[in-house]
Amino acid sequence: MSTSRSHDAGSVLEIAAAVRAGERSAVDVLDQHLARIAERDEDIHAFNTVTDTAAREQAAAVDAAVAAGETVGPLAGVPIALKDNLCTRGVTTTCSSRILEHWVPPYDATVVERLAAAGAVVVGKTNLDEFAMGSSTENSAFGPTRNPLDTGRVPGGSSGGSAAAVAAGFAAASLGSDTGGSIRQPAALCGLVGMKPTYGAVSRYGLVAFASSLDQIGPFTRTVAESAAVYDVIAGHDPRDSTSIPREHVPVSGVLDDGIDGLRVGVITELSGRGNDAFEPGVIEAALSAADALSAAGAKVEDVSIPTAVAGLSAYYMIAPAEASSNLARYDGVRYGLRKPGPNTASMMAASRTAGFGDEVKRRIMLGTYALSAGYYDAFYGKAQRIRTLMIQEFDRIYENFDVLLSPTSPCVAFEFGAKADPVTMYYNDVCTIPSNLTGQPAMSVPFGTGAHGLPVGVQVLAPMLGEPTMYRVAAALEGVAP
Repeated sequence: MSTSRSHDAGSVLEIAAAVRAGERSAVDVLDQHLARIAERDEDIHAFNTVTDTAAREQAAAVDAAVAAGETVGPLAGVPIALKDNLCTRGVTTTCSSRILEHWVPPYDATVVERLAAAGAVVVGKTNLDEFAMGSSTENSAFGPTRNPLDTGRVPGGSSGGSAAAVAAGFAAASLGSDTGGSIRQPAALCGLVGMKPTYGAVSRYGLVAFASSLDQIGPFTRTVAESAAVYDVIAGHDPRDSTSIPREHVPVSGVLDDGIDGLRVGVITELSGRGNDAFEPGVIEAALSAADALSAAGAKVEDVSIPTAVAGLSAYYMIAPAEASSNLARYDGVRYGLRKPGPNTASMMAASRTAGFGDEVKRRIMLGTYALSAGYYDAFYGKAQRIRTLMIQEFDRIYENFDVLLSPTSPCVAFEFGAKADPVTMYYNDVCTIPSNLTGQPAMSVPFGTGAHGLPVGVQVLAPMLGEPTMYRVAAALEGVAP
């Protein structure tokens, strides 16, 4: 077991400021992080691919620009890791699946382009639950990722590699994707800040799709200020993504010190964990302490009931697999990805998919195909979409009286490998995070003390559509009073 954090090479903001000022070399910063990866990633397995050669070229280009007196971006020289479902030109993008094991995209995702333009240095592609389907990063075709705080436990999922990379000091920040909590839950389990933006606030162009109406890209960082800095770089309209919100991004970095005096905070009764044996006592206690701390800081805090919140889990596990079964139909052994031989096209497709997809992906494809099939569409998929509509209406109504909402992020702290082998038990990890994906609203997890085994607990701040500035104010206040 390991519970140590590596020596801190500096925060996102410290590194960028020092590199821009010429006080630190981007190459030296990178070498520090690459040395740490070489020293410890064999034990953690945060990365599927370490892009050291390309990273050195990027870092050298940043140093050359600084030396020439050119303007460098807000993330100059900052080492950042990318979840391995974000397309990166010339670098394998596997989604931790055998079916894409050797696929090299011919283009960059929009967020990758924006990081490069901001001067960031990409150190590698991180491990995940295959096609982002899981809550523990145990479902990767290339083996699990271990939690750097305790290597006998999971880092959460599906973005477990991205969370572990930051928690272990392999990167100053990372990007993950969040379809049902896949940024916020691993952030909670690894003691990080993890943020899911409003649906459409960050471009999905170049994100390999799992469930297109739910997926969003967001950052992992150590602090709220770092999260705001990375979010401000990747957010904004992108004409290549038809779901991208066509409006100028409102920066959040400037609001962090605005305080929360008079803000209305609602603690979601159904997600508070009180009276629910599935929630660990330490998690419940942390969320209630966070509410008390916000009250002491000047917010108006009260309990609020949102009955549809608990129905979100059932609706999600109809809608997400249905969209996955449609999105993953493209992996047929014909156009790209793994191809297994067969006597005819149907046999070839079946053989390719059998060999290429893991058990959890197959489970969700079958669930989704069943939910969309004739005779069952209205009973399952149609009903789930109606629940989703009710949830959106109910959350919108609640936000007329509250600025933000509060809940635990995960019902438990990081758990041991194999502890939740039953799929339904595993799915319950997402009970607090799923509502924000179904409604399309932003949410983020902030570390707030420790629970069982001295492991970190995350508290979740939820906000209405495009409510990121207020959400970040509350998150910064929480961070300031966290035990």
